[in-house]
Amino acid sequence: MQDSALIAVGLPIALAIIMFGLGLSLTVGDFARVARSPKAVVGALIVQIVVLPAVAFGLVLAFDLPPLLAVGVMLLAASPGGTTANLFSHLFRGDVALNISLTAINSVLAAFTIPLITNLAIGYFDADGALGLQFGKVAQVIAIVLVPVVVGMIVRSRWVDFAKAADKPVRIFSIIVLVAVTIGAIVGERDNIVDYIRQVGVVTALFCLISLSFGYGVALLLKLTRAQATAISMEIGIHNTTIALTIALSVLDNLMVAIPAAVYSILMYIIAPIFGWAVSRRRMAREAESVDLSR
Repeated sequence: MQDSALIAVGLPIALAIIMFGLGLSLTVGDFARVARSPKAVVGALIVQIVVLPAVAFGLVLAFDLPPLLAVGVMLLAASPGGTTANLFSHLFRGDVALNISLTAINSVLAAFTIPLITNLAIGYFDADGALGLQFGKVAQVIAIVLVPVVVGMIVRSRWVDFAKAADKPVRIFSIIVLVAVTIGAIVGERDNIVDYIRQVGVVTALFCLISLSFGYGVALLLKLTRAQATAISMEIGIHNTTIALTIALSVLDNLMVAIPAAVYSILMYIIAPIFGWAVSRRRMAREAESVDLSR
């Protein structure tokens, strides 16, 4: 699987299309919105870029993961929030506009933070012999993550109707690619998958739950609204696993590094809705209580 043209060429192209589609949904105003709610954006970005890698690092040490799986977890932690976060935020009454702003900024920053965090993990876990994001590979990450987003934004600024028409097909394509790559990664390691799930299943499940909880908790500590807290929790807790899988399989050319993202991509669709339901139910109960008190 690792040596196939589908992985080496097709997967980066697929991710570029997905990131192009993301760019089609963004405007310069999404970045400008930061000035109107700087506390929410800065708080979320600090959790995303600093806290989550620290949490992931603590988990891989606590569970004593093998080096390649440990690097995979760190790569997952470095990946930005996915567009699915916007959908979950909408479902659970979050501030979707804030999600869009965070997705825009994270997509730009990820082109630089992913190589940095991944290289630090490769060095710490002594995986240099098998992996390495040298300058050429860093440039490849930037090319498949950042450049398509910028091109998509340019296209949207000139052809708005096309951008709106392309939004749904690209979202469907994104889901198909994620499912196909996840299944492919699991099938490719089917002889070892039970052992891998045993090793990284608990770690990735804990990481997802901690990410969601940190996002929501930090927002409340910053005295943001419940809608903003929901948006931030989903943005931080739902990672763009397609990016992590693409970098693991086509840039690092290592299937084992992809396993944590593949397992996470399944678990997050179970954990995130349960978390979203729990916080939205609690919020509705609080709102009902405040209405009763006002009568």
